[in-house]
Amino acid sequence: MIEDYSFEDGFMNDGSVVIFPTDTVFGLACRLYDDEAIDKIHQIKKDDPNHYYAVLCDTVVSVNDLAVIDKRARALMLTFWPGPLTLILNSTLAHKERSGFDKIGVRIPNHEAALDLIKKNGPLITTSLNIDGSSEVLGIDEIKEQFTGVVDYIYEEYNAFYLNITSTTVDLTGSEIKYLRIGSITQEQIEQAIKDES
Repeated sequence: MIEDYSFEDGFMNDGSVVIFPTDTVFGLACRLYDDEAIDKIHQIKKDDPNHYYAVLCDTVVSVNDLAVIDKRARALMLTFWPGPLTLILNSTLAHKERSGFDKIGVRIPNHEAALDLIKKNGPLITTSLNIDGSSEVLGIDEIKEQFTGVVDYIYEEYNAFYLNITSTTVDLTGSEIKYLRIGSITQEQIEQAIKDES
């Protein structure tokens, strides 16, 4: 008899929302294109249902299916991935048709457990745990207190390695680079990486 997959095995069900650690902070996550679960995340976050969330991938091949990768993006991927850099890129036609969004935020995390979840479930819609503009929730005890019963599973056993920092986020959808958030990777490092590859 084949046992059913379970959250403990790292597999998510349709409509499931989980919390798991990455190399930056804990995040809310669900499978890509799982509209029911994405709606749940919007309800939990109390944010705009038209707001798009970043997608975590495990390989650049997966990113290539979702986003248009130009020379600048390729340079930053080679330099900083896996790691705490989120790139806002133009969506591929296939992703735009399925998601309705012409832009997508993508990242490959430097975290073994997070990558394992992605390998088992495909790219994951992921967003931070701050609710309605409040400060970000970082500690596992606080997460369990606030989100037990709210999400389907909390991967607290994967709490061995994460940095408690946010990722740097840059928008490459236009000719000029837009720095949306500076985390552990600085603007100077980003500009140097692009210059080195030019």
